[in-house]
Amino acid sequence: MPTLDLAWRDAWAQRIQALQASAGEHALADLSADNLYLFRQAHGYQFVEGEWPVVIGHTYDGTSHAIPLFDVAKVPTQALSSLLQQHGCLYPLSASQKQAWDNAHPGLPVHWASVRDDADYVYTGASFETYDGLHAKRNLVKQLLAAHTVRALPYSQAFVGEALSILQGWLADKQKQAGDADNLPCREALKLAPAWGWQGTVFWVDQQPAGFVLAELVQPGVWVMRFAKASTAFKGLPQYMFQHFCQDHAAREVRWLNFEQDLGLARFRQTKMSYRPRHLLTKYRAVFPLDTPNG
Repeated sequence: MPTLDLAWRDAWAQRIQALQASAGEHALADLSADNLYLFRQAHGYQFVEGEWPVVIGHTYDGTSHAIPLFDVAKVPTQALSSLLQQHGCLYPLSASQKQAWDNAHPGLPVHWASVRDDADYVYTGASFETYDGLHAKRNLVKQLLAAHTVRALPYSQAFVGEALSILQGWLADKQKQAGDADNLPCREALKLAPAWGWQGTVFWVDQQPAGFVLAELVQPGVWVMRFAKASTAFKGLPQYMFQHFCQDHAAREVRWLNFEQDLGLARFRQTKMSYRPRHLLTKYRAVFPLDTPNG
């Protein structure tokens, strides 16, 4: 089975995006050819082609699964049953996909499971523009701007060097090694993002490269914040970076911002909850009933 490469990404980007057409802010962050390509090693992704193609791999909690690259409501029930038996778990599926499955295949035995660690955090763009009701966030931004000179420029290929130095500094700040966290996918994204149509910003504090954000547009007005790295030397910088991204109306419209899942990490969960998400997107696992479901 082939692994995911750039040719696969180019061939499937629009088709996978079409699977979530009209999903709006309920579009799952995982269902993106860009995301699947960048995290192909972390999840061991492989492409299984055929009439009903899937990407197989494993979740962060180790569950083997297949990602359906087709409309689950349009596949024949027998074919879907065969895929379910073959792979054991189809994931991730949104609430609307689950409903479409149930409506189209009412007699197909399946166990529906979900894991809290998988859920995407979704916020309104407006909440970051003003930090209304988030006084601590707003005060951190004020303190940063009062104490430092901050400059922001749209991310482009010209700033790969600065961004990589920021990433390296972030790894050192967090006491992580080169292969830890999302270092490798982030390095690839910094080189590929402009060609893919992602948008982002690089930030200098007191003339020092200090932070960057990179985001992918997954639906009109709906952005997934894929990577955000900031030097810990400047308190309030992460809050300012998110605010600036949403306030830059000349560059983009941000109706919704998806911060992806928290991976079950307490620090991630606390931080993401502190921004007061409008809702969490549950990702369903369709599990073959003879298997013991996770979650």
